[in-house]
Amino acid sequence: MTSVATIDDYISTFPDDVQKVLQAMRQAIRQALPERATEAVRYKLATFRLDGEDFIYFAGWKKHVSLYPVTDEERKSIPELAAYKSSGVTVQFRLDKPLPTALIGKIVKQRLEGAGPESGE
Repeated sequence: MTSVATIDDYISTFPDDVQKVLQAMRQAIRQALPERATEAVRYKLATFRLDGEDFIYFAGWKKHVSLYPVTDEERKSIPELAAYKSSGVTVQFRLDKPLPTALIGKIVKQRLEGAGPESGE
């Protein structure tokens, strides 16, 4: 992948059908985050930052899109996650299935609740 500076650049590197899924994922994340969240590309991943810190990443792949990090605690508190493949702190959403945007929003909100004052400055 060539160097990309923005999430728009990142998404544009994928085929049109994957771009649509990534845009939907981006929108679901954006809607769940406070307005002060910013976008970036970090570690070659689309990233949302909160208060100057990386908060959540998403990425496109050949057969799925991924969201990370998703912790074991979040998996336990959001039972719907059991229906999706996970690897470490990553949850995968297959491209041949509808993107669960409500679930993505729920994951982001759960992460926000867990962020607490100790994660900020």
